[in-house]
Amino acid sequence: MTATDPALTALAQGWCALSLLHGRIEAHIERALQAGHDLSVREYSLLDVLSRQHDGEGGHLQMKQVADAVVLSQSATTRLVTRLEDRGLLARYLCPTDRRGIYTDVSEAGLRLLAEARPTNDKALREALDQAAQNPELAPLVRAVETLRVPA
Repeated sequence: MTATDPALTALAQGWCALSLLHGRIEAHIERALQAGHDLSVREYSLLDVLSRQHDGEGGHLQMKQVADAVVLSQSATTRLVTRLEDRGLLARYLCPTDRRGIYTDVSEAGLRLLAEARPTNDKALREALDQAAQNPELAPLVRAVETLRVPA
């Protein structure tokens, strides 16, 4: 393959379209969450991921798993957790079976904020997808997102 290979060019164009769709969706949701709930997309995502933990076997996530789920580095995730903990939305505690492990749970205030913000997030996502579907280059990607069924 050369740099002018049509297959490579098509692949690069597809990647650009996907990146554009992601950026538009994230920016639209960010504005809605900031305006309505003083939350960023990353903060909302972190609260959402952590709210799905449970007390059963394997129910609590390690920081690396949390970082992977919110698509951040471990250090950025730790800073994000600290910011939300400072706001009273999260709480950290030692793992009862491994004193080296630290778990993070969503506080009652965090759960309330997440419940209030979820309809805003969902509405903004729908709006962003509807807007993107009007663009012929993005419409196929929107259809793919709408039909994708991935477990949370």
